[in-house]
Amino acid sequence: MDIIKVSGTSRTSAVAGAIAGVFRENKHAEVQAIGAIAVNQAVKALALAKGYLKEDGYDIVFIPEFVDVEIDGKVRTAIKFVVEAR
Repeated sequence: MDIIKVSGTSRTSAVAGAIAGVFRENKHAEVQAIGAIAVNQAVKALALAKGYLKEDGYDIVFIPEFVDVEIDGKVRTAIKFVVEAR
């Protein structure tokens, strides 16, 4: 399963659809964002996805955690949201 990566320019509805799709298929999803704007987009997408999945009978929760990611040889700190059923 791939991690859903969110940038500051990501469309929240598209990300929400991706989260819902991955969750429906795997009953688990992971969303990763680096930077304040990207984290904001991710949180909005997670809220939308929660609504989409509620219509399908799923009640989900998001568990945030910090992770280190290497980009162009540099280590950056990202926030990863683990999406699971309640």
